[in-house]
Amino acid sequence: MHVEADIYATSPAMTAMLCSKNESVAKTLMLLMELLGTYSLPPGATYPIAYDDIWPKGDDYEAMDDLDCRGDQSATEQQNETRYEQAHYKCEPATTIEELEAVARFAKSSSYTSFRTAVKLARPGSASPAESLMFAVLGAPMRFGGFGCCSLPMGGLLLNYRIDFDTLAVNMSSGIPYAICDLYCPAAGIDNEYNGIGHELQNARIHDGNRNNGLKAMGIHVLVINRDQMKDLVALEAFAQTMHRLAGVRFRYRIKGYRKRQAAWLNALRAGIGLAPV
Repeated sequence: MHVEADIYATSPAMTAMLCSKNESVAKTLMLLMELLGTYSLPPGATYPIAYDDIWPKGDDYEAMDDLDCRGDQSATEQQNETRYEQAHYKCEPATTIEELEAVARFAKSSSYTSFRTAVKLARPGSASPAESLMFAVLGAPMRFGGFGCCSLPMGGLLLNYRIDFDTLAVNMSSGIPYAICDLYCPAAGIDNEYNGIGHELQNARIHDGNRNNGLKAMGIHVLVINRDQMKDLVALEAFAQTMHRLAGVRFRYRIKGYRKRQAAWLNALRAGIGLAPV
């Protein structure tokens, strides 16, 4: 958009393309997932991530208090991640897959190879950085270091997919009419739920239990992934194997050195949302 002489404003999709220049696929993918999702990181996170640093740091805690983050003030890595999970704002998606694809067709330079690749991997609907990370680790093709679940039938993995309950499920869930699945695999009938700090509260545990009862009544398996498991490649592989098995698809690696590739992919994705490597 032309603002005035020699001043132009670019769309979110075009801005993402420009920011992706010479960046990694993983970091670009995390940016696109945010733009396609219903969350945004606080402004204070932008500069550390842009310069390959972690976030938040001790100096950021005061600013983060406005986000109603819970926990004590000590600056250990685990507490940083706990606060980080809570530090995002709810918003409307900034762009669409169609807009990103249109820009990708325009971005023919080799400098934007990561952007074109990330557009092919990205999906709409993520509600948090943790969900974007879970999707990218479990869903990305194995050649990148993911577990290939997006290649499963019936759409692979769907973010924040709504399942309306029938009468039996409503009764089993104590009146809950539907469930929003963090990461749903239709072919396997599995809801992968990421449990951050908010799910550890007493009221949340009760609600989650009722909701999961409703999903079970609908014939859907609920798999819960916690913070520690999102750093554990062996555990994540087990989740992926389960989805493949229930989808009737054989899980096997066709690449060498897959564990090293998975570790590099996981850490690159974490860097894309400001988290330290594991």
